[in-house]
Amino acid sequence: MSTPYKSIPSDLFFSKNDPQDLRLGDLVKSSTRQDPSLKKNSFVISGYCDDEGIQLNGGRIGAAEAPLRIRQFLYKMTPPVLDLQSVTMCDLGNLELASSLAERHQQAEQLSYEHNQKGLRPLTFGGGHDYGFPDASGFVKAHLNSTKKPIVLNFDAHLDVRPPTNGLNSGTPFFRLLSAYENQFEFFEIGIQPQCNSVHHRQWARSKGACIFDSQFVQEHGLLGLLQTNEFQKLEDKAPLFISFDIDALTSAEAPGCSQAWPTGFHLKDYLSLFAELKKRFDIRGLGIYEVSPPLDIDNYTSKAAALIAYHFLMQDVL
Repeated sequence: MSTPYKSIPSDLFFSKNDPQDLRLGDLVKSSTRQDPSLKKNSFVISGYCDDEGIQLNGGRIGAAEAPLRIRQFLYKMTPPVLDLQSVTMCDLGNLELASSLAERHQQAEQLSYEHNQKGLRPLTFGGGHDYGFPDASGFVKAHLNSTKKPIVLNFDAHLDVRPPTNGLNSGTPFFRLLSAYENQFEFFEIGIQPQCNSVHHRQWARSKGACIFDSQFVQEHGLLGLLQTNEFQKLEDKAPLFISFDIDALTSAEAPGCSQAWPTGFHLKDYLSLFAELKKRFDIRGLGIYEVSPPLDIDNYTSKAAALIAYHFLMQDVL
């Protein structure tokens, strides 16, 4: 059976060849969607080597290189426990790119839906944040009949609710998502920075049910302060949750390698503290990390930050 993915180079699966010093490269296996070892709650990893959506939105390209670079650091990391037999992690490769951006999004959306329908937990590496739509749409669609309303958290400096009037790009994913599934999921925009968003876009997002927690809220209350808000308190325990993480949500001191980096972003350690609390209360089903741009990076700070975000998602059952 043909696969929509191209396998990554084998040397990315780092190993010390030492059973007393295992790395994720020893534990993650290159695989296909038909792998019989894939069962409910298995992690499936894939990438989008595509930054056309960023270019179409006027941003600086380079994110096409991120899926391989992030893995370079992720697969060198050490598991936190000796026995990881309960955690299945398969790397499917990077999406083979169709001729048009719209076709690529359709393919990615279908794959996201299939993975979520099977109870797998997808981890995707962008590429542009335009892929936030297919990743989140497949998740929402698969959980529409769930007894608990699905939740999407977008960590981002930007709302990304530009209408696709002039075509799809990295600024359009959540306009598309809110338009396609109005009132069918809970949606949070976290870390939004005022200099990056128009008042009109903010008003439109709120009119569609988005809860917006901007950088000023985060500075005053911290990311953990989100959990004490009425908006978070009303969410159902163990509801399925998808995290869309645009790396420009982080401060440029920690993540300079992206199309738009700002010093007013939040800190990685604060996000990881929030993630530790989120996994206690919700059923975190998927994570997409977008807009890491290795050519714009400094000493791989940004790729390493993305790898740490991915590591905590993959290790959520054992950390």
